[in-house]
Amino acid sequence: MTLRGDWGQAGFTVEVADDAEERAQGLMHREQMAKSAGMLFVYPAPRSVGFWMKNTLIELDMIFADRTGTVRRVHHRAQPHDERPIMGGRDIQYVLEINGGLARQFGISEGSQLQHPSIDAQVAAWPC
Repeated sequence: MTLRGDWGQAGFTVEVADDAEERAQGLMHREQMAKSAGMLFVYPAPRSVGFWMKNTLIELDMIFADRTGTVRRVHHRAQPHDERPIMGGRDIQYVLEINGGLARQFGISEGSQLQHPSIDAQVAAWPC
């Protein structure tokens, strides 16, 4: 998976969570994740999405994107075990979780674009 913006580009090796069971499990119970790794949550259609950090052991940045792969919101440094919902907004179809602090380090922000085969090339802002 690659992201781009006026800040440049960044690449991550991602696990894809594209069914209900995988999305429910997410990154729970993991003690670490490589800096270049992440998890991409793929929903069948745009929707309102919310995440929490129950049973999550590592700090995460959550990058919420619409059906075109355009970033609509970035939540920085979600804290382990926090049960408060982190809402991504409406019309979100993709959520990328990466290690906490990396979104700021790279400059990933609203308007950045995701590139991944899971994003429909017919509507992707940055098709594969």
